[in-house]
Amino acid sequence: MSDVTYPEDLRYTTDHEWVRETGDGTVRVGITHYAQEALGDVVYVSLPAVGDAVESGGSCGEVESTKSVSDLYAPLPGTVTAVNDALDATPELVNSDPYGEGWMYELQLGDGADTSGLLDAAAYQAEIG
Repeated sequence: MSDVTYPEDLRYTTDHEWVRETGDGTVRVGITHYAQEALGDVVYVSLPAVGDAVESGGSCGEVESTKSVSDLYAPLPGTVTAVNDALDATPELVNSDPYGEGWMYELQLGDGADTSGLLDAAAYQAEIG
């Protein structure tokens, strides 16, 4: 697997979310290449609302594809500060650019929360085999 598929600068969860630190205790969240490939063609994304508090591991949205509906899980506790409104009109961005234009939402991390407990790219690749 190439670094392009699993960027080294991101952290990952076993639920196939990626996390990018954006500064000031904020992170951007999306689903991995592996997840979008397993889902197939994404046709609808339900995201949390700005201001929603999420718990680590808690369901906070859904991704619907031509094959199935899958829950989105919060990788860390925090408050939603932004959502990717582009996914309303073009949910297929999750397939075509999962680490760029297909991002899902941003979180202001809760007190004491950080990305150190998440998987790095090598550990995530080992996890998915």
